[in-house]
Amino acid sequence: MAALDPTAHPDLAVVIPAFNEEARLGPTVTATMAYLRRRFPRPGQWQLLIADDGSKDGTRQVALTAAEGAPEVSVITLPRNRGKGAAVRTGMLAATAARVLFADADLATPIEELDKLMARLDAGADIAIGSRALASSDIQVRQHPIREFMGRGFNTMVRVTLLGGIRDTQCGFKLFTRAAAQDLFGRATIDGFAFDVEVLWLARGRYRVDEVPIVWRHVEQSKVSPGTDAARMFLDILRIRRRHRR
Repeated sequence: MAALDPTAHPDLAVVIPAFNEEARLGPTVTATMAYLRRRFPRPGQWQLLIADDGSKDGTRQVALTAAEGAPEVSVITLPRNRGKGAAVRTGMLAATAARVLFADADLATPIEELDKLMARLDAGADIAIGSRALASSDIQVRQHPIREFMGRGFNTMVRVTLLGGIRDTQCGFKLFTRAAAQDLFGRATIDGFAFDVEVLWLARGRYRVDEVPIVWRHVEQSKVSPGTDAARMFLDILRIRRRHRR
């Protein structure tokens, strides 16, 4: 592992937010690094940033161990747990690559699906977002019916109140050009799980956003609390429009 070089400009950066992910982070980092080394074989072509959101377990040490001897990998530690939005924002703003992906620590979307998102940016999109809600999306392991019901309810609220053209705002697999990432995450304020909605709301009318069908499989041990986090997300939706009036 090396300190992040602000003057480096690789082709791609991957940001992985992690909170108490001691059990899952090691295999995720290993799989991600293996893919990046195959996909971008020349030195300096990629960087991997692990944003530890004030974990209380051994997440940071797992990240450091997985990154040993890998100059492309950096570990960023938030001093306290602030929320997924804060961790993703910190990593996205620190990345210096031409394109920046954030991907969940459970790799519910296999890292190889990045090729689909890269193709959309090659075709002119500024942002490509993985989607579980399109006809050709491949959902290999479904969530518990209650979680699916709550997710549909949240997406319906988002589509009615803010983002009518996007079917799935919450899939944790999104690719941005560096310009879009720096602009949008530089203006974002939501620290919790509704940060995706805020970023996409800020992007409307400014950037081309392509929604892309991906492979996705539910992984147990979700960090989203059906009660507390769901209530906070609904409140954050109301705050987004108020904070970002045009």
